[in-house]
Amino acid sequence: MNSDYPSILLEHAVDQFASLPGVGRRTALRLVLSLLRRPENEVEAFTGALSSLKRDIRYCRICHNLSDQEVCPICSSHRRDHHVVCVVENVQDVMSIERTGQFSGVYHVLGGVISPMEGVGPQDIEIDSLLGRISAEGIREVILALPTTMEGDTTNFYIYRRLMSLGIADESLRITQIARGVAVGNELEYTDEITLGRSIMNRIEFKG
Repeated sequence: MNSDYPSILLEHAVDQFASLPGVGRRTALRLVLSLLRRPENEVEAFTGALSSLKRDIRYCRICHNLSDQEVCPICSSHRRDHHVVCVVENVQDVMSIERTGQFSGVYHVLGGVISPMEGVGPQDIEIDSLLGRISAEGIREVILALPTTMEGDTTNFYIYRRLMSLGIADESLRITQIARGVAVGNELEYTDEITLGRSIMNRIEFKG
């Protein structure tokens, strides 16, 4: 047992919290000690929520956003414009754009971006399902809202080229990207809502 901890159970709990992104061991220790001070029923509610999350949460079969049902509330809503699809990297980006209140279309979550350095290729993310949606659902506009990074731009270009090669990109399909009010290198989830909202509203034609 590490001499810094009076209990191996405490150490194991700290190890688990410290395995989360952005959580150092000091922060992990504070979180664990906070849980220890709470009533047992609150701790059980906490752990139960995590267990239910892992066991029961789903990915929307249409857009791959997180959902409690087979189809997420956005995809099932009659108030959304289902002819406009916004392509994002992850679930956090959907939440960020939704907070702006500036977008009324639907989404497609890729689950990553193409990154040869990380061993992530086109087959590892939801590009084929995106192309299938565009063909089957009468999509009129695809908004590329990926990170303004080399990997994001590579993925944008790959999607554009696939659309062109398959003959999907024609006069009936508009391909745009969010305006570069989002600084190069920024992740969408860290962009303020005003800037992100303006980027959606002032999107520009994507030129591959």
